[in-house]
Amino acid sequence: MTTIDQLFTNNETWASQLRQQNPDFFENLSKQQQPEYLWIGCSDSRVPANEIIGLAPGELFVHRNIANVVVHTDLNALSVIQFAVDVLKVKHIIVCGHYGCSGVLTTLRGERIGLSDNWLRHIDDVLHKHHSLLEPISDETDRCNRLCEFNVIEQVLNVCKTTIVRDAWDRDQEVTVHGWIYGTRDGLLKDLRCSIASVNDVKNSYGKAISMISEA
Repeated sequence: MTTIDQLFTNNETWASQLRQQNPDFFENLSKQQQPEYLWIGCSDSRVPANEIIGLAPGELFVHRNIANVVVHTDLNALSVIQFAVDVLKVKHIIVCGHYGCSGVLTTLRGERIGLSDNWLRHIDDVLHKHHSLLEPISDETDRCNRLCEFNVIEQVLNVCKTTIVRDAWDRDQEVTVHGWIYGTRDGLLKDLRCSIASVNDVKNSYGKAISMISEA
């Protein structure tokens, strides 16, 4: 088992390796962050955002929560999106879920786990919205993974509905919202074909993405 002291040792090794590769890395990093991407993902420890897309510190602004949910009353998520769009001027917002998400599976099974049940009610809304498309899937793993995909698309839609993104589009700021999903079994990302770059794209792109998932 890894101890707390080992974490500090790991940190020293990591920092040393980066300095060997680029002696000025931390000096340059400390001056400013200029990421082009905002990552909205799940808190799951198996999904390390920077690592799976090969980006270094400073290149990815990150927000994570259970089941990668975007809620219009969540000031935490909204503040991150606002800072990313208005201050950092990111060009891409990536909503990334993952197959086998525990929060999604818990919702699918109707299980109770505690306070988090209130947060997962948002996944339950997605489940009910797409019930007719999920019910025919007999295998639980397949049904869970399909719900994970639907959840990503719904959260992309939620990002696009925020006043933050709408205002950015109104002033012709370049911001594209993407929906991806990650496979913990193979380490690969899948594009769910729901990239939205303007208010005029929303309805069409959302509908196509849902149709593609339903027909898969």
